[in-house]
Amino acid sequence: MDAAALRAMQAPIKEKYKGDAGAALITLRARGTLDDGSIACKVETGRALAVAGLHPATGGSGLELCSGDMLLEALVACAGVTLKAVATALDIPLKSGAVSAEGDLDFRGTLGVAKDAPVGFRDIRLTFTVDTDAPQDKLDQLLKLTERYCVVYQTIKAGPPVAVALKRAG
Repeated sequence: MDAAALRAMQAPIKEKYKGDAGAALITLRARGTLDDGSIACKVETGRALAVAGLHPATGGSGLELCSGDMLLEALVACAGVTLKAVATALDIPLKSGAVSAEGDLDFRGTLGVAKDAPVGFRDIRLTFTVDTDAPQDKLDQLLKLTERYCVVYQTIKAGPPVAVALKRAG
C-alpha cells in the first residue's frame, strides 16, 4: 500500500469522526475463563484461544503464555503497525524492519518476597531497526509520530485509570 491508497482508505473514516466525535469512541474487549485444573486463564484472542499461566520464575511450567510477554508482544505489534502506517503516510520507503521490546521485572514483588520490590515492569525498552535510505530528519519524524500514534505505547506511558471489580457469579 502506498501513501495515496492509505489516505484514500482513511479519508472517509476521518471525515466521519470529524463530524461525529462519538462515532470514534470504540470499546475493545477481552475475555477469559479461569482454568479448572491449573493456575491458568484461557483468553479469547479473536483468532485463537491463548492460555496464560504463571511465568517459570513464579512457579509456572513455562507451557502457558506469560501475560508479561503478551503485554510486550502487544506493544511490539501495535508499534510495528503504527511505524509501518506512518512510514507509508510519509512516503518513507522501508526495505525491511523489525521491532523488539524488552522489559525488566523483579519477581520478588510479584511473589511478595520483598515489599520494596515493585510489582510490574520497572523498565521497558522498545527498539525499531529499519533498512532504509531515508535521511535522518525523516527517521526522526517517523519515530516521533510512531510514538505519538501508537495506542499501546501511549497507554503504557500515560498510565490511564483502571477500574477493578470483583463480582459474584450468578
